[in-house]
Amino acid sequence: MDLDDTLVALADETRRSILQRLAAGEARVTEIAAPYDISLNSVSKHIRILERAGLVRRRIAGRDHFLSLDPGPMDDVAAWIQRERAAWAARLDRLEAALHAEDAIEAAKKSSRKPASKPRRKP
Repeated sequence: MDLDDTLVALADETRRSILQRLAAGEARVTEIAAPYDISLNSVSKHIRILERAGLVRRRIAGRDHFLSLDPGPMDDVAAWIQRERAAWAARLDRLEAALHAEDAIEAAKKSSRKPASKPRRKP
């Protein structure tokens, strides 16, 4: 499945709540639509977006359409996020090391510029 389709599908609160409901088990489209204060047609559009992303599977039995969750695309998103997090963590670690090295160089320069203390005169 396409990562962009999955992220678009997950970007909407209604679609995320549909996925939460389907996490509890298979349900008819009409059961999914019942709690929403929008038309069945609008819910169907949300479901089509979820299907396009591969997050929802449809099973037809006579006139009934049953939906079920397919978490595979979410696993793909989670894996992508983990790879990106690791790459950024490595970049930030290198940046932090470079900044610490720069700070150490500046501190060394400042300490070498300090004038030597003058000997004290005896009275």
